Amino acid sequence: MKNVSSVVLLALATFSCQQVKVDNNHQQPTKQIKNIIMVVADGMGPAYTSAYRYYNDDPNTPTIEQTVFDRHLVGSASTYPAPISGYITDSAAAATALATGVKTYNDAIGVDVNKKPVETVLEWAKLQGKKTGIVVTSQIIHATPASYLAHNESRRNYNAIADSYIDNGVKADVYLGGGWKYFIRKDRNLVDEFKANGFHYVDDYNSLNTIPENTPVFGLFGKKGLPWALDDKDSNRLSTMTKAALPLLENDNGYFMLIEASQIDWGGHGRDIAAAMAEVDDLAKTLEYLESYVVKNPNTLVVVTADHSTGGLSIGRKTAKLDKSIRSSYLWQPQILRTMKNSPESIAKKLTNELLTIEQASELLNFKLTEPELTLLKAAKLKGKEIIKQFNLLSKAEKKGKWAPAKHDALLTAIKKIIDVRTNTGWGSISDSGTHTGIDVPVFAFGKQKQLFAGSIDNTDIAKNIFKLLGKK
Repeated sequence: MKNVSSVVLLALATFSCQQVKVDNNHQQPTKQIKNIIMVVADGMGPAYTSAYRYYNDDPNTPTIEQTVFDRHLVGSASTYPAPISGYITDSAAAATALATGVKTYNDAIGVDVNKKPVETVLEWAKLQGKKTGIVVTSQIIHATPASYLAHNESRRNYNAIADSYIDNGVKADVYLGGGWKYFIRKDRNLVDEFKANGFHYVDDYNSLNTIPENTPVFGLFGKKGLPWALDDKDSNRLSTMTKAALPLLENDNGYFMLIEASQIDWGGHGRDIAAAMAEVDDLAKTLEYLESYVVKNPNTLVVVTADHSTGGLSIGRKTAKLDKSIRSSYLWQPQILRTMKNSPESIAKKLTNELLTIEQASELLNFKLTEPELTLLKAAKLKGKEIIKQFNLLSKAEKKGKWAPAKHDALLTAIKKIIDVRTNTGWGSISDSGTHTGIDVPVFAFGKQKQLFAGSIDNTDIAKNIFKLLGKK
């Protein structure tokens, strides 16, 4: 009898699980959401959010504190592009999938594999009478924002994409990010054209506090992307821009907003754990603010995911010699990351142009350098000079197709190596820079209808569900 009961209970449980799965895949939204905030954490695979949990941990408590990512994890998403590009996506194909629900080739901006424009959730929201906006830490014509706002066969057609923001109709009410280089050019001043379209222009974070009410805003705060969070005068600039943008978007019809933590990806490409953790922290502060915002505005949905993971980040290694006070031979030690006040890149540039001493380097890194580490840096500084010398000896033909080395590159590599060894951080990549990987990425959501994004889904499902919430059949 006991065995029969167990079989019955198992059958009921199986049926129940199957029923939940069917409902999750086919349910229709019971009520339209007024506001949708889509957050793309560029390059932020699962290792980044795990690393952030330990980076954010208070070492004075016995528990490891939960992060905003832990609170809102609902599932994961596959990221592969159209078959023509293989299994590993770039940011353009992934962003197009997230924006349109259509798989495409790497480099494609808002177009399908036949290079035909595909409608984005932002464009559809605008047609429904909602306000729209983008807030990013890259240039605003970079792959992710462009895939929501433009249609182009290549992400590298930067000026053409910038031009399309005016020529193909102004599609957003708020633009905040970087990109002076592409909007203030000798051949065309697009900032003036946005002003002529009624936009209030700002180029300093402090000016975000003085924007007139009910006025669209166009804000650029960097030549290309914004400075690293570690170097910017506002280390929480994504949060600052988000807080400024939300009141500008609020209206009776609601809004669709894209937020991108763009430079997590750049940290991964650079194999720079210090810069990457600061970028994730900027995103976490933004999400914590959005938590409180949703409480006050319960008709708002926030969906967060990555377009892909970058760099093959791994945290921890087996240590050959361990401290006897630590009962583990597997360690990841983020202590020095919590105290860094400058990016490795800015430190490398400064040490390249100044006398390299253990005192100077230790002050910039904000941890005490050892003599062997100083020796490594000095050797790298000399190597950097030699690399520049040899490059300059090449003929014009020999230089063609080669990247001109920066004089701080070798020193930057050495600084990141010291940080990796001290923290036990690893990077997996065949290429010299951190590559994209094909692993599934986490999905987070909070607010009404968050369950639509739960479970194991594809990146295109995110756009498809947002379209449904916006009333598209």
